[in-house]
Amino acid sequence: MAPSATVTVNEPQKDADGTKIGIAKGARPSPPTFDDPYKERQYLKERLALAFRIFAKYGFDDGVAGHITVRDPVEPTTFWVNPFGVAWPILRASDLIRVDSRGEVVDGGAVRLLNVAAYMIHHAVHEARPDIKAVAHSHSKFGRAFSTLGKNLDITTQDSCAFYNDIAHYDSFGGIVLGPEEGQNIAKALDQRKAAILANHGLLTCGTTIESCVRWFISLESCCETQLLADAAAAGLGRETVKISDEEAEFTYKTVGREIGGWFAAKPAFDLMEHESGVDYKF
Repeated sequence: MAPSATVTVNEPQKDADGTKIGIAKGARPSPPTFDDPYKERQYLKERLALAFRIFAKYGFDDGVAGHITVRDPVEPTTFWVNPFGVAWPILRASDLIRVDSRGEVVDGGAVRLLNVAAYMIHHAVHEARPDIKAVAHSHSKFGRAFSTLGKNLDITTQDSCAFYNDIAHYDSFGGIVLGPEEGQNIAKALDQRKAAILANHGLLTCGTTIESCVRWFISLESCCETQLLADAAAAGLGRETVKISDEEAEFTYKTVGREIGGWFAAKPAFDLMEHESGVDYKF
């Protein structure tokens, strides 16, 4: 594993307008950088394998549904994805397959079965968003339940502030995504945001790192669960939930909604999964 670079922070970070956005002082880890794209490829494949194991631990592996992709640093028009039907809890970096812009498997493990829906959705998002490296979609329980309500996430908790003005609601369900148009429509609805609720379908997140992408998905699933509980409790009292003001939500977003914050928040889960997996996930 490549060592993480560190950045010394002597005072809380500030946004371009001078707003303080940091909550820690001292040496903070940051994502590693690479001079060799082939070394970066191997590193990203290993992180992606860990991501699938983390998703499995959270129960996001629903049969054969769901997928996480990472853009290949050697050939950026291609991406790595899980082979269709391989169990996530034991997925290894060597099992992953690489898919080109035409939906052809051009590299990877012994099982080279591609989920067509994975290609259609992820190719469209990767193509529309050259700024992001990773995309995640799964049929998680609370995400699925929330997606049936026909509404976007309310900003009612500190955690939900991470999605303030940064989450889309795609209000059309076109069935299983087996053609390019539905994937393109999802990418269009997502626009420059980091997350989307797909009506009657589930959740989708993206990030400039695998870690932030995973963090946004886990956090969004939790936010959906929280809102479902809060809305039900409020309705039982004949009330509505209390929403966070735009000013407070924007201020909080600058701390909890940034990409570096997402990467850092996911780091413990990746460290733990790496510890639990040993070296098995690499080979």
